[in-house]
Amino acid sequence: MSERVGLVLALVVLGAGWGLTQPLAKIAVTGGYRHFGMIFWQLAIGAVALGALCLARGRRLPLGPRHLKLYALVALIGTILPNSASYQAAGHLPAGVISILISLVPMFAFPVALALGIDRVSWLRLAGLSAGLLGVVLLVAPETSLPDPAMILWVPVALVAPFFYALEGNYVARWGTEGLDAIQTLFGASVIGCALALPLAVGSGQWIDPRPPWELRDLAVAGIAVVHAGVYAGYVWMVGRAGAVFAAQVSYLVTLWGIVWAKLILGESYSGWVWGALALMMVGLFLVQPRPRGAALAPVLPVEQTGRRA
Repeated sequence: MSERVGLVLALVVLGAGWGLTQPLAKIAVTGGYRHFGMIFWQLAIGAVALGALCLARGRRLPLGPRHLKLYALVALIGTILPNSASYQAAGHLPAGVISILISLVPMFAFPVALALGIDRVSWLRLAGLSAGLLGVVLLVAPETSLPDPAMILWVPVALVAPFFYALEGNYVARWGTEGLDAIQTLFGASVIGCALALPLAVGSGQWIDPRPPWELRDLAVAGIAVVHAGVYAGYVWMVGRAGAVFAAQVSYLVTLWGIVWAKLILGESYSGWVWGALALMMVGLFLVQPRPRGAALAPVLPVEQTGRRA
């Protein structure tokens, strides 16, 4: 019983950590930083942390052609493309709303899995998909759902991130990770991602100078990378200790903690329509559960439930 309580508490901590990244992203974006610059430093700091974990575990990073292809794909559809959209949306939508929309990952993943032939039709999961879609309707249809009706235009942009996370999760579920574990895969993706994001950040004028003095927005970018790397490592440990099904329950906590942190740190408040959308999203998330094998790369910012958000 004591071990069970410890695992539950660890799950709560993981959810709190991942949920914190949305308000931090809001702070960095409203502070003037743009997506490509943030993505580069997020990947760079994450690569250092994940590389240290690989070194401590005695795991090398394979660099064969098929491994480089995997790293590049995970970097693109797991970080660069979804985070580009998510960070742009963060400048226009409340952080709590983005946390709610991120919970749509498994609802996007289900139809993609059907198209790839790696899942089968389930009326229960279709009901979950319907609940999630209805939740989106509650966010965008009523004029009083969001603080400003003009924010509705940014909801589709925010939905790009969970869609790409769903693609990533299904890719890994269908074709695997070339025999690599999650930490190795994400380390390799972070290294390749840095190489891809650097020219984008410099060429677009979004480069972030790392030299002091550091401001709150700089600490927010560093916090996103460090928190994600640490929490992700904890998630991988949780999968090995308690199983993928138990660990995947962190999905609920990430969304809920994202809202809590947004209220505590940013002072956000939401209409009754947003709370109704959250309730429907939670119902949909419960019904559209990822399979045990699908939770291998991560939960809501990793695979199947999120592919990954390095």
